[in-house]
Amino acid sequence: MVVLGVKPYGVVPVLESIASSLRQGATVVSLAAGVPTSAMEPAVPDGVSVVRVMPNTPALVGEGMSAVAGGAKATPEAIETAADLMGAVGKVVTVPESQIDAVTAISGSGPAYVFMVAEAWIEAGVHLGLTRDDATTLVIQTLSGSAELLKSGTHPAILREQVTSPGGTTAAALGALEKNGLRAAFLEATRAAYVRSQELS
Repeated sequence: MVVLGVKPYGVVPVLESIASSLRQGATVVSLAAGVPTSAMEPAVPDGVSVVRVMPNTPALVGEGMSAVAGGAKATPEAIETAADLMGAVGKVVTVPESQIDAVTAISGSGPAYVFMVAEAWIEAGVHLGLTRDDATTLVIQTLSGSAELLKSGTHPAILREQVTSPGGTTAAALGALEKNGLRAAFLEATRAAYVRSQELS
């Protein structure tokens, strides 16, 4: 197995430079965004599988989310091997390559969405009079604990309803988020990431 962890513009040149060393049955796993397998496969010998992976940064702490997509000539065994590799640093789904741009928009770019929400949330706590340290602790633990609840398999809408008393503080907060277009903002943001990912391909 050869793992390509280079910038997108370097993928094909690197493959061309190592092609003579690739044995039949080898698997090339590319972590580069925007480079389709159709651009990589001509640079490798016949009998070499090319697999694309879209990881995300939580892989750094063993909590990554990766999507694996095999090229036209990739064997099922090669795809499974790539999935096993990425399973060492988090969860993995196997998708058709046509869905990689959608994966990029949801989980590839997704950590940045969470970090921006956390940043704004901490700032809100400071504006309400909390120290920055306390606001940071409150937000991070709330995010972490809420993520664990989501892992239970209960639908997010049900979990939200369990926190929201009629006419209460949470209902007031959610009303403000809806009024300011939270759902529409996420739809627009992920669509923008999706379109940009297609442009880079």
